Amino acid sequence: MAFQSKNIFINLPVQDLNKSISFFKELGFEFNQQFSDETTASMIISENIFVLIMVEERFKGFSKKEVTDTTTSAEAILCLSAENREQVDQLVNKALASGGKPYSEPQDHGFMYGWGFQDVDGHIWEVVYMDENALNQE
Repeated sequence: MAFQSKNIFINLPVQDLNKSISFFKELGFEFNQQFSDETTASMIISENIFVLIMVEERFKGFSKKEVTDTTTSAEAILCLSAENREQVDQLVNKALASGGKPYSEPQDHGFMYGWGFQDVDGHIWEVVYMDENALNQE
């Protein structure tokens, strides 16, 4: 059997922890206080997916590599699934209204619809809805 993980923990460095927490709360995300402190906040994406946003100095303690300058480079694209096209638009519009920046224009591929934004630290987030019924018809 191939390796399968029960949980996913994504670690992201941020400039200002409180600013990042406020941004993601505006988008509707909640935080687990049990795994948060003055340097790290545990954002809940779903039952088994978490993003640990941490101040850069704390993040540097986990890696020997330099922290990516998100104004000029991308270290990853984090993609979230949405329940429908409207949810894609709602989340991206909230992100833009809460201090995020555009990353991509909406992309409509018929069976799949997505749109992207950058958070307040320049991390790239995509929100995608995939119509599984349309996929099964092909």
